Amino acid sequence: MVKSKPKVVIIMPTYKEADNIKKMIPALFSEYFPQIKKADMHLLVVNDLDNEGRDDGTGEIVKKAAKKYKNLHIIEEKKQGLGWAYIRGMKYAQDKLKADAVMEMDADFQHPPRFVKPMVEAYLNGAEYVIGSRYIKGGSVPSEWAAHRKAISFFGNLFIRLVLLKPKLHDLTTGFRLTRVKGVLDKIDLDNLMEPERFAYKVDLLYQSIKNSKKTVEVPLEFASRTEEASKFSMTEMISTFKVAIILGIKDKQKFIKFATVGFIGFIVNFVFLRIFRNMGLSEIIVWALATEMAIISNYLLNNFWTFKSSKISGIGKSLYKFLQFNVTSAGALIIQSIFGPIGVGIVGQQYDFIVLALVVGFMVLPYNYFMYNVVIWGDWKLKK
Repeated sequence: MVKSKPKVVIIMPTYKEADNIKKMIPALFSEYFPQIKKADMHLLVVNDLDNEGRDDGTGEIVKKAAKKYKNLHIIEEKKQGLGWAYIRGMKYAQDKLKADAVMEMDADFQHPPRFVKPMVEAYLNGAEYVIGSRYIKGGSVPSEWAAHRKAISFFGNLFIRLVLLKPKLHDLTTGFRLTRVKGVLDKIDLDNLMEPERFAYKVDLLYQSIKNSKKTVEVPLEFASRTEEASKFSMTEMISTFKVAIILGIKDKQKFIKFATVGFIGFIVNFVFLRIFRNMGLSEIIVWALATEMAIISNYLLNNFWTFKSSKISGIGKSLYKFLQFNVTSAGALIIQSIFGPIGVGIVGQQYDFIVLALVVGFMVLPYNYFMYNVVIWGDWKLKK
């Protein structure tokens, strides 16, 4: 039995793009699709109409071309915004065309069609999410852009990388992307993306796609200027995009913020019991070990009822088992503090033990605990095999 080629559907929103689409369709179907031998390439045009249900002839151009190219499709609806156009296209590609992967691509040639092939090749080589990047070797922005436009693009993208803590990815604002359907796109609630009427929706879609993807790859993109009409870039779109990025950044870090708060409370508990046990005349190693155990008890209770509330451990038997497991996994923290605590105190003196404690907890114990809590105790993270 011959294995069928994966179906890749390019989703291309249009609104009064007649001049561009009549050039784009033959470019893709006659020149670039034939170069891609191992994928079944399709183009889905999502044509937006005005409030009276009219357009500039874009729809007729596509419908006429569809008689020649069997893999050309079109859906039409009144204009709601770029995000909604892509959402309609993605849902249609999944439900009606049974796509294995979808690509987001503009009709205005800012995404030159010659870059479709390397995007698809990256997917065929195992990538589940492919980003056309302007900021890696081989990628670029238009040389004719004004300096302020280049600066806004670069630093705006850098801001989003920092907010979302994605330093390994270089272009988080590009609109040229390919997404595997199974396991990535089909896990996203497309109807509830943020700011779907603006470009900002792209940040939310990218954020969720990266989280779902087991392998994300960037390929170079030489971003081009529009061949017809003016750019849709505006300050309003930029502010909206930054807002979505900040919201996602905070949302993504909520659990860690709670975890850090619990860790700070544990730090206070640890500090207080350091004083209590030291006043009892115990050895320094025993003092640090006992104080650490009191912090462990505090951490377990607060994390279970607050940080990991959605995965809360309940039932006497399971709670006792998990608490024992929590202590076992926390042995690492105990060992870390019992070793480096006394060493630090020996260097700077007991009067500065709070500084030693803060450094040991902040740079050693906290990262270790966060990993162990997510993977072993509450199981929120699944390690990729």
